[in-house]
Amino acid sequence: MKILFLGSSHFSKIVLEGMLNCSLNVCAVITSPDKEVGRGHKIQANEVKVFAEKNALPVFCTEKIKNDMAQIKEIDYDMAVVASFGQILPKEFLEHRLCLNVHPSALPKYRGASPMQNTLLNGDKTTAVTIMKVGEKVDSGDIALQEEVTLRGDEYYSQLEESLGAIGAKLIAKATKMLEEKSLKFYPQNDEEATYVKKFEKKDGLLDFSQSKEALYNKTRALSEPLGVYFFYKNQKIKVFKLEPCDKEVQTFKIADDKKHFLIGCQNGSVEILSLLSPSGKRQSGADFLNGFRPQGEFVDEVH
Repeated sequence: MKILFLGSSHFSKIVLEGMLNCSLNVCAVITSPDKEVGRGHKIQANEVKVFAEKNALPVFCTEKIKNDMAQIKEIDYDMAVVASFGQILPKEFLEHRLCLNVHPSALPKYRGASPMQNTLLNGDKTTAVTIMKVGEKVDSGDIALQEEVTLRGDEYYSQLEESLGAIGAKLIAKATKMLEEKSLKFYPQNDEEATYVKKFEKKDGLLDFSQSKEALYNKTRALSEPLGVYFFYKNQKIKVFKLEPCDKEVQTFKIADDKKHFLIGCQNGSVEILSLLSPSGKRQSGADFLNGFRPQGEFVDEVH
């Protein structure tokens, strides 16, 4: 079965790589065009395009798939697989061939742009990978396969993304085999149980130490890698890479008087900042930050 793959993110690349490892016949890849990145506005291809070209897969870039349907219909494929493509697929495309989506949540929970971030942000104990038929409404299509995944509780976003992407590829391989055997069945989602999640913005990464240590920990796990989490100290932005909850009682927003552990008080104890980006732009451990800036006993800026 010849598969047309659509994706534009790191998660997409993980799924595509897994599909090739499962010996699936990916005949072509559709992804987003090269974009300007960084302060230098350098034109750069996304990971999916780079990986596809490295593996000698034909690549077609499109800003809006609905504008390129004539060319897409010329591609010889039996089924399309979508994983984090970032575009709404037009009815014409969906009616042309069967189109399956790899979605990293237990649909109908977490339909939308940020299922993995919300899984971690909410401290969920389990999640899932769902293979569904793409419908006209966001993530509302009939489900073919769904595999539940138990979380350890200490995963950060990149770890969850890798594991769910790999599972997604294996489920697509299973779905492909079942299609060839004419045994794949679909069942509708319960729309009444659906929840929707939006795309996060940079402002959502602000850490509020009036919250619980668990909430701060989960927010860092969810957003530090794909977006960035941060707080302000003397009006200077401190970006946090990793932190962990602690039982030591410290006054809310106060930096503990501790020479080895960068502890900041919160609602029900404290959190230890393990690694960060200092105002000087240097990535360092919390202990090194304490030695350099000596902020013990002072307060980080409160959220307004």
